[in-house]
Amino acid sequence: MKKTLSIIAAGALAALSLAACGGSDGASSPSGSATNSDCKQVKIAVATTTTHASLDAAAEGFKDTLNKESRLCVTFDDENANGDQSTIASIAGKLANADYDLILGIATPMAQGLAQAVTSTPVLFTAVTDPVEAGLVKSWDAPGGNVTGTSDKNPVKEQLDLIKEIVPDVKTIGVIYNSGEANSQVQVEWVKDAAKNLGVEVKEATAATTADVQQAANSLDVDAIYVPTDNTVVSALDAVLQVGESKGIPVFPAEGDSVKNGGIATYGLSYSALGAQTADMAIKILVDGDDPATMPVETQSDLLLYLNLDAAKRMGVTIPQDLIDQADSANVYGEQ
Repeated sequence: MKKTLSIIAAGALAALSLAACGGSDGASSPSGSATNSDCKQVKIAVATTTTHASLDAAAEGFKDTLNKESRLCVTFDDENANGDQSTIASIAGKLANADYDLILGIATPMAQGLAQAVTSTPVLFTAVTDPVEAGLVKSWDAPGGNVTGTSDKNPVKEQLDLIKEIVPDVKTIGVIYNSGEANSQVQVEWVKDAAKNLGVEVKEATAATTADVQQAANSLDVDAIYVPTDNTVVSALDAVLQVGESKGIPVFPAEGDSVKNGGIATYGLSYSALGAQTADMAIKILVDGDDPATMPVETQSDLLLYLNLDAAKRMGVTIPQDLIDQADSANVYGEQ
């Protein structure tokens, strides 16, 4: 009987040892596949500006990649400001005074809050369009402080060329954005430059909150609507799509998740892959001892073509067959 109890106890201890560093997707829980003696215990805060599909995918890609890193056992703590600037400041202040090995800021407003409040802990950002314009780094190649990360800089020229290919007679393009977001202002300038080369006029409509997005969309008398990677507008994408469908104005988002959710088409990046790329940078910092000050900001080089055939039909346009043939079938939604 004593021998049996000893075997059971030994088995229980072994199970506890494995569970201590077992894989987990939940917040405030350890990750990794190594045992306690083989992995480095680290604590990471993941703070996001708001909730929408692209930002959620970036967070998931970041966590999944770190969960698979056998040299690390990670405990994640999640924070979400739900688009509120005062909450961003509160979260940043709280994280600055806590004991973390690394902090991830998702989207520009949260990254800016963290960059201002956190001065010693390494801070990574993702889903930031222009980190220099946002005041996060000194330069793309040499950030110069404790902050670096990955950019979701969108290929505006290629995206507007795509609009012209699908809507050949387009003369006016409307852009809806939050003028309070620095990176949204940058994107609008990019749109104007690209549109000028196409002989297309750009009409702007601003929305300070998600509640203002539908009114902004309704105010536009245009041939097509372009939705930049603006957190306020993407969070209220359904309102833009509703206007597009009711008025027969094709809506072209700047990222793939919004195409999946009802936009017509875009050339974009994978936010899940962007989050995974950011996790690779975290591993270099936490395992290899790399200094964020000398780690260049990274971007994705491979563009993906996203098409939503059902959305095109609802908004009264036809996507050319050659575009459908070019796209990966996994990124084509609906039927022609």
